Amino acid sequence: MAVVYSHRRSARRIEEVKRRARPELNSFGWDTLGLASKFALPDVQDNIVRVDGSKLSLEEFREKYEQPRIPCIFTGLTDGWQAHEKWTVSRIARKYRNQRFKCGEDDDGYSVKLKMKYYADYMANTKDDSPLYIFDSGFGDRHKTNKLLSDFAVPHLFKDDLFCYADYKKRPPHRWVLIPPDAPRSLVKPYQSEKGKHPDEAITWFSTVYKRVHSSTWPKEYPVIEARQGPGDTMFVPSGWWHVVINEDETIAITQNFCSVINLPQVWPKTVKGRPKLSKHWFKRLNKERPELISIMEQSLEAPVEGESSSDSSSSSSSSDDDTSSEDDCNAVNPCIPGTRKR
Repeated sequence: MAVVYSHRRSARRIEEVKRRARPELNSFGWDTLGLASKFALPDVQDNIVRVDGSKLSLEEFREKYEQPRIPCIFTGLTDGWQAHEKWTVSRIARKYRNQRFKCGEDDDGYSVKLKMKYYADYMANTKDDSPLYIFDSGFGDRHKTNKLLSDFAVPHLFKDDLFCYADYKKRPPHRWVLIPPDAPRSLVKPYQSEKGKHPDEAITWFSTVYKRVHSSTWPKEYPVIEARQGPGDTMFVPSGWWHVVINEDETIAITQNFCSVINLPQVWPKTVKGRPKLSKHWFKRLNKERPELISIMEQSLEAPVEGESSSDSSSSSSSSDDDTSSEDDCNAVNPCIPGTRKR
């Protein structure tokens, strides 16, 4: 059945973006598997810790959750945000209709962008197996979209972010399932025979590994945490935890990776090994601004490195947050905007 879009150029622009972002689907097709109508998730077994973050001090957060690396959902951290009223799909689609947002990368690593009015058209009509979605870390750097920055603020629990001393442009750029850091990669990832045409997408993980998570054969030593994140909730994913998320409805959210004094011993060795240029710049800034941290960094290089799961990051972290990843030992926070649903 042909799709009738609201804008005359929507079909052509959407097709151009699809060809660039997922060329492997050009011949196979985007809706060949019919998952939009066939795929269904079981009821979520929500067992995550929930805490009123507005009543929590930074010291309590670090002692009870960050230091022991306990995933949790915080409430009450976004109550003052203007994004509550301003960040609806209809309002953003209207106000930023002619602004281009990133919805993927091409084979050469360049951003693939689409005007918001065309994306809103696509979102309202898509039946794709694994749809395009906007994941744009640069909206705050563009003068026509940076007003969005004034609609939210970093909660007090996450403001001491040591990445603020790194080169900003080099910083590491629902339904949640979290698996302990020591779980082996072979257990967390889909089998090679299961990957199909969407190997790194949430739809594949939830169609394969998620079923094993709920089976009697899942190893008891790797207890799984599940959660449904609602409007206004802030998800805290501690460093190293495997995690995967899928949007069950239209969703607008903010994701931020941060490094604190707590997880610096895990982050620094990985940065030195994987991002040598960034590490040199970061070391110079911290040596000048936070010299008391240098001994921690030096000692961390002498300590044994944690297991592989903690170092395995998303292969498309700059354009996606729905594949299985562990964020390179950064902590991650993900506030969901009221008025939208991330279930």
